[in-house]
Amino acid sequence: MLLTVSGRTDSYVQFLTVLVIFVFVLLITYWVTKWTAGYQKGQTANTNMEILETIRLSNNKLVQIIRIGRKYLAVAICKDTVTMLTEISEQDLVFSDKNTGGTQGFKDILEKIQKKNFLEKEDGRDE
Repeated sequence: MLLTVSGRTDSYVQFLTVLVIFVFVLLITYWVTKWTAGYQKGQTANTNMEILETIRLSNNKLVQIIRIGRKYLAVAICKDTVTMLTEISEQDLVFSDKNTGGTQGFKDILEKIQKKNFLEKEDGRDE
């Protein structure tokens, strides 16, 4: 009987050790990710170039509106080439107050998915 209690204690100690190591690795990963994101954001902040909008035409073909200094350009991006299409005046562009650069945060994407799943479940109940 003494052997079984000792075996259980060893199992709990091993479990707690693995759990603590796992949480430690998660915290280190979180910190490194935050640091890397901050570093990359600092590298691109206050630059003279910015991608304003992107639309995908096919797997390897894009059209982007970019700002270089005070000029706005439309460019076509293919697998091996980048071609300037035209210069666009600032008055012709429509700027939205949503996230800049066309990117969304993880929270926004998660909320969209949750809302979509909720609506799908409601539709399934009505049938």
